[in-house]
Amino acid sequence: MPLPPSSVAREHVHTRSMRVNAYARDDGQWDLEAELIDVKGYDFPKSGGTIHKAGQPVHHMHLRLTITEDFTITDAVAAYDAAPYNEYCSSIAPDYKDMVGMNLLRGFRQAVKARFARTEGCTHLSELSYILPTAAVQTMAGRRRKQAESDASQAEQGDKPARRPFHIEGCHALRVDSPMTLKFYPQWYVKPGSDTEPGTSEPGGATSAG
Repeated sequence: MPLPPSSVAREHVHTRSMRVNAYARDDGQWDLEAELIDVKGYDFPKSGGTIHKAGQPVHHMHLRLTITEDFTITDAVAAYDAAPYNEYCSSIAPDYKDMVGMNLLRGFRQAVKARFARTEGCTHLSELSYILPTAAVQTMAGRRRKQAESDASQAEQGDKPARRPFHIEGCHALRVDSPMTLKFYPQWYVKPGSDTEPGTSEPGGATSAG
């Protein structure tokens, strides 16, 4: 459902677009390729007497993270197509290699803020990285389905899987006492108000991205 129309007349001034493409690699890892584009809805003068036209990117940058099955970053590459201060902005790109070793689901956003705060990084590139934890979770959806099928098979045999799927308790729809958990993950459902221990969560749950 779209947003309702504005009740007040208005003028478009800015659009920010973010996009992520994910790829399964032949070596068993995954690539997340993120892109950020900022455009203005109006022309404006630049230093030197030139005019920046409406719709022409003010910011256009890319970030590729390569991750393992447990969401650990093994490679990071940043690149710029457009930035207000040209090479002075893009010169920070190599520094984002320092994301290697971070884990997308274990305090990732806080780690990025600590490493690339203020003059140590690019505000927009760091902000682009913040959308990658949830994108990574979606990237692993196929793996989760296979795990769910395996869990269901174990449940039919009377066995309980060793680990609770990490996305349970990761959002309000998948609380352990949620009707959705009861429907799709009945072996991990906990009746509201029950003191029963629901199981051991897989390390690196989706709520710990920071």
